[in-house]
Amino acid sequence: MQVEQTALDGVLILTPRRFGDDRGWFSEVWNRRALTKAGITADFVQDNHSMSRAKGTLRGLHYQAPPNPQAKLVRCGVGAIWDVAVDARHGSPTYGQWVGVELSAANGRQLFVPEGFLHGFSTLSEGAEVLYKCTDYYAPAADGTVAWNSAALQIDWKLDRQPELSAKDAAAPDFAEWNSPFVWEGAR
Repeated sequence: MQVEQTALDGVLILTPRRFGDDRGWFSEVWNRRALTKAGITADFVQDNHSMSRAKGTLRGLHYQAPPNPQAKLVRCGVGAIWDVAVDARHGSPTYGQWVGVELSAANGRQLFVPEGFLHGFSTLSEGAEVLYKCTDYYAPAADGTVAWNSAALQIDWKLDRQPELSAKDAAAPDFAEWNSPFVWEGAR
């Protein structure tokens, strides 16, 4: 598996090897031993699968606050998405910075998003299916969202029109007015 560091410490792009023949291909998308060697020791406890019908759907920016923070390993099984992680750890040298990467069924890439980061994606195709592992169970009381279009973040969502949003995401607070529950470990 190829592991690439991004501009945000701990956010990694993983590209599993594909073994193909006339029938198609096979890929090992998670292997604890191999990823531990790359520094990922996450203990995943829940798998999620979402489907967005329309191109231009946006989900995020989501987080789960302590005591139930989640790291995620995200991939796109059908179609294509623009996946985004935002550093939300107070005291971090990259606080408020973001990275984005195209994840698609064709490229097989995955994004590892550590605890303390906001996560969201926009769909680049019709019928995009996203699969992601989480390190903690869904906890409704810890669930939160930050505005996708925050002027403080200036995220390029790769959209050519206004996105389709959930009511929760449409009403999310702006990053500049939001009080992050996350603290960078280096600040302690």
